[in-house]
Amino acid sequence: MTDLNWPFIPGRMLEIVSAAGVYLHTADGRQILDAAGGAIVTNIGHGRARVVDRIAEATRDYTYVVPPWITPSRRALVEALTEHWLPASLNHIHITSGGSEAVESGVKIALQYHAARGEKLRGVIIARSPSYHGTTLTTTSLSGHAARKRGLETALTEYPVVPAPYPLRCPIGSDHPQMGAHYADTVRDTIESIGPDRVAAFLAEPITGSSGGAIVPPDDYWPRIREICDNYGVLLILDEVMTGFGRTGTPFGYQHWPITPDILVSGKGLAGGYAPLGGVYTTEAIGAAIDAAGINVMFHTFGAHPAACAAAAEVLTILTEEKLTERAATMGALLQDKLIAAFADHPHVAEVRGRGLLQAIEIVQDRESLEPYPESAKIANRVVARAIKEGVFFYGGGTGEIRDIVCMGPPFIIEEPQLDTMVEVLGRAIDSVCK
Repeated sequence: MTDLNWPFIPGRMLEIVSAAGVYLHTADGRQILDAAGGAIVTNIGHGRARVVDRIAEATRDYTYVVPPWITPSRRALVEALTEHWLPASLNHIHITSGGSEAVESGVKIALQYHAARGEKLRGVIIARSPSYHGTTLTTTSLSGHAARKRGLETALTEYPVVPAPYPLRCPIGSDHPQMGAHYADTVRDTIESIGPDRVAAFLAEPITGSSGGAIVPPDDYWPRIREICDNYGVLLILDEVMTGFGRTGTPFGYQHWPITPDILVSGKGLAGGYAPLGGVYTTEAIGAAIDAAGINVMFHTFGAHPAACAAAAEVLTILTEEKLTERAATMGALLQDKLIAAFADHPHVAEVRGRGLLQAIEIVQDRESLEPYPESAKIANRVVARAIKEGVFFYGGGTGEIRDIVCMGPPFIIEEPQLDTMVEVLGRAIDSVCK
């Protein structure tokens, strides 16, 4: 622990002095299993010398270069993205300093596209709840996350919001055959109520991240959403800041379904925690229209920073060479099986859910009624704190309205004995807090 004047709101924080593989090491000599990959960020593991070396080379050879210019590290990143990761349909690339900037840039590009085509009335973005899209005022406004809007209400813009799929608590039933259509049709109805000629885009996470806790939608949801967007000329923006680059066992989370977005946003796993970086990828139609209209897509000062691009290019190369996306699928399925075996009948665990190495559990006061604990009980925070005492770090999720979510997103290199440790410690922490 440290008494340093940090962070902004003081608290008892761990002091991490080193990290290697799937472990963090504290100033007081403890080893902590990073079962959350930080904030669901670390994919190739901590301490990879190859990445550190590429960062050092880029920093030695050139430091700051304005984002539109080309450097060897930017070239390497773009080549890695286009050759191994992005579908051919997404061939315009914009690199930012992180996920919040990337989401906001994706929204701006959507608006610029419609303006470029003379459809300047299309200024409405439809979002979902629960969701989380970032920390800027715009991305906070778009997020369905009540807790992170507190104190900002007077400055936030109101956007139309539809419910994100939440099978466990679906109002028509958790196993209803029309569940996907039920949720998708709220998007159609909202577009029609606003006026199709005024709606620019629908923004969503393909699998709801930590705000809802790895919520996977019904299989017919995304194909129906794609059809609805196409019918009304609405762009589909998918926020893959958390789910991208192998996290869910596919290169991108949307690839669990037969769809492609118009605008794809990434962050976190793009550079695997070795550097701050985000990306926006769009179709040729969007890029060409904006270019033809003479509209500029403005860069951020530190967007595509050369050292960060060097880190990302090497992270993506390691993911490809070591087949870590496939490993995330395999180890994720194994983790989910172990979680289900441990908590299938637990009186305070409503559900185990997720894809790949993005998994979560939802803790409730009563499993049968799904009654949550009061927000004041801070159950998830206490479970996370208890697990840290036993040497495992989990990531608390939820929005305040949705609560007591514990998320798991370890590095893809994790081994089965470490998965066992995660499940065992999580079980003891829940029992201790909920007894």
